[in-house]
Amino acid sequence: MARGVAGVMAQTARELLTPETVVVPVPLHWRRLAMRQYNQAALLAREVAHKTGHLCIPDALVRTGRHDSLDGLGRAERFAALEGAISANPSRAALIQGKPVLIVDDVMTSGATFAACTQALKTSQVREVSVLTLARVAQAP
Repeated sequence: MARGVAGVMAQTARELLTPETVVVPVPLHWRRLAMRQYNQAALLAREVAHKTGHLCIPDALVRTGRHDSLDGLGRAERFAALEGAISANPSRAALIQGKPVLIVDDVMTSGATFAACTQALKTSQVREVSVLTLARVAQAP
């Protein structure tokens, strides 16, 4: 599915990209990755980067803490649960420092995951952060 939707995502992201933008997926905790056998955000990020000619760094961010599923949590609870749960990978810091970064994920619910990723990237002194998602969960009226 990633190849099929990446073209649309890449077209959508064109206005956000500069020649030096680095594409970074939202990371999964290693236990969840072992259970799923793939990171859907990483698959999408690789395809978007391939279609746009940009560098993808799949391990630029890491989950530093295990948290329970965010299903059923409200917005404030999601933000609290993810505080400090994502950090920049020190071994990749030089590749992203001073550059614009495009974070890719499959679904955005409250924005808490993107906020945690953005905070982690800002500690690595990236120039700017943009986000790209395949789907947005509709908020209740």
